[in-house]
Amino acid sequence: MSTSVIKTLQKIILRLIRAILIVLILVIGTTYGWKLSNPSPTNITNHEISQRLKESVHILSENIGIRNYAYFENLEKAASYIETSLKDIGYSVEEWSYDVDGQQFKNIVTRIKNNNTEEYILIGAHYDSCFNPGADDNASGIAGLLELARLLKKESLKTNIMFVAFTNEEPPFFQTDKMGSRIFVRTLQEKGIKIKATVVLEMIGFYSKKEFSQKYLPLLGSFYPNKGNFIALVGNFKSKDLVDFIHKDFKKNRYFPMEAIVAPYFVPGINFSDHASFWEVGIPAVMITDTAYLRNQNYHSAGDTIEKLSFEKMARVVMGLKESIVNLANK
Repeated sequence: MSTSVIKTLQKIILRLIRAILIVLILVIGTTYGWKLSNPSPTNITNHEISQRLKESVHILSENIGIRNYAYFENLEKAASYIETSLKDIGYSVEEWSYDVDGQQFKNIVTRIKNNNTEEYILIGAHYDSCFNPGADDNASGIAGLLELARLLKKESLKTNIMFVAFTNEEPPFFQTDKMGSRIFVRTLQEKGIKIKATVVLEMIGFYSKKEFSQKYLPLLGSFYPNKGNFIALVGNFKSKDLVDFIHKDFKKNRYFPMEAIVAPYFVPGINFSDHASFWEVGIPAVMITDTAYLRNQNYHSAGDTIEKLSFEKMARVVMGLKESIVNLANK
């Protein structure tokens, strides 16, 4: 068989594989978008949770502001705020430091330890921002992380919980070996720490009731709402069982609408946060997100400010996640 024929066959096979994967995405989208669509949420909220979320976002995005490698002093202030907040709740805090081009960065770690198991459920969010206030991206995720740490500390859990505030998620480190979560995962493996599941909070504060405020990748819009008034749950095929469990459990508690998708790594946007670092080593992981640039037009801009966010809706999301994580830990 000639080389040209072999190359032609390879192209045909590759196109067939891509077509099959697209069909799979559509089938899964149909499953999550229609069969498991949420009933209307119950009229439940918690003013205290909403206020604490707002305070955290205000401190990170307004008082501190731009926080990244170029604004290193601000990045350190953000880390200090996170550590102090965790200590005030009653946690011991670990700094997992690493060097990038002669500069010391740190992932911030704390744990709820159960001596009967070695496995952890990891809850993470990145605390750096792009060159903007980063209220939604990702002060909202860190605020959610701190509140989950507060709420879960009161629970009786059969599985260990690890909370991690990652740094250097944003460019120029994004999806490089200097990305904070990639370095963290390598350290996990070196330490022999077992992660059962990972839940990453990536922008959880922006919502809209306007028609067509929610955008989608091609072919997916037919299966999901056109209003951006839900929280999204994103996983890859290896994480499908985790997606199924959280989605069904979250739906039962009815705090807030949730839509879910399982898709391969190459689908644009699917891997746009720290959860992908865990996918790369085969650890089941999901991203909890308001869908970022597919909804929030202020993504990576100076307009990503606190007044654009809904803290009442964020509180509902956090309360629903708390219930689902407790049930995941105790199943």
